Amino acid sequence: MLQSSFSIRHDIKPDFGNVWHYHPELELHYNIKGEGVRFVGDNISNFEADEMILLGENLPHTWRCKEEYFQQHPELNVEALVVHFLPDCLGKYLLNLPEAYLIPKLFEKAKSGMVIYGETKEKIAMLMRDALQAVNLEKIIILLNILKTLAETDEYKLITNKNTFYQSNESETIRINKIYNYTLANYKKDIGLEEVASLSNLSITSFCRYFKLMTKKTYYDFLIEIRVSHACRFLIENKLPTEMICFNCGFNNVSNFYRHFKKVTGMTPLDYKRKYLNN
Repeated sequence: MLQSSFSIRHDIKPDFGNVWHYHPELELHYNIKGEGVRFVGDNISNFEADEMILLGENLPHTWRCKEEYFQQHPELNVEALVVHFLPDCLGKYLLNLPEAYLIPKLFEKAKSGMVIYGETKEKIAMLMRDALQAVNLEKIIILLNILKTLAETDEYKLITNKNTFYQSNESETIRINKIYNYTLANYKKDIGLEEVASLSNLSITSFCRYFKLMTKKTYYDFLIEIRVSHACRFLIENKLPTEMICFNCGFNNVSNFYRHFKKVTGMTPLDYKRKYLNN
């Protein structure tokens, strides 16, 4: 059976699933189509079409599509190009070559997650499409071109601080997924600590300690960030008044919503909407 030093696939499916996971391979993820909330390390942000992200080894992540994607709408689906490769997939000596000194630096930055934009994103998207059809040495050359382009660019933003997450075992990953999925399905209503602690078969005190260890934030902060991320998307869509967005996202009053929104994003809802629409 013919093996490959790295994998690339073209996904077209109803949604990206909802499993929080990590793996030893780096992941280059080009989201062609699809919208929702992504979780990378301790960061919670919206994702949209035409977004490219490089994830370092063992960086936990998941892409959670908007609710509409789970409601059996045949016209709604996601599309992505995804590359997985181990740091030494082209040979353990490559990273030690003096000519390749930028690649280990790239892999170190990728441990924080990188959003790639601009001409770099366009160039890499073309290379990823070429890699789908390439074989043998041509496929290796394309991967080297991708790494060279990523290593030399300054068109990127870091997503999170590296090492801001806990390396969980399988049972803990299942447990945290249950908490994440429950929160994403119920963020619009009041969620008590007793409620989520019972999902984990833990006391409230043990749950709070566990969740802080896993995510480096309190459960309450996590819930607020999810609500704000959904509010951001409603603001961008510009279809509902701010007061309605407030209550649709689980905030019990407008002043509370404004205070939390500014704390998470650094700006008011109106400023956020203006900035996005102007861009």
